[in-house]
Amino acid sequence: MNKVTVYSTNTCPYCTMMKNFLKEQGIPFTEVNVQQDRQAAQRLVETTGQMGVPQTEINGQWILGYDPDAVMALLK
Repeated sequence: MNKVTVYSTNTCPYCTMMKNFLKEQGIPFTEVNVQQDRQAAQRLVETTGQMGVPQTEINGQWILGYDPDAVMALLK
């Protein structure tokens, strides 16, 4: 079972693209909105050193931005 988390904001078109891609592929994921959850935003920066979204964590590996090929490569 893959563990997939998408970190997003309300105003990020690439976040929507990433979530739509995962839905189209039938991949379940958890969304964390870092615009609404400031603590999650802080943890994200501490973990990855990046402020940008989307950031997608797949089984402990991180993808910055909208990169469907990277997503498919990390899925088991």
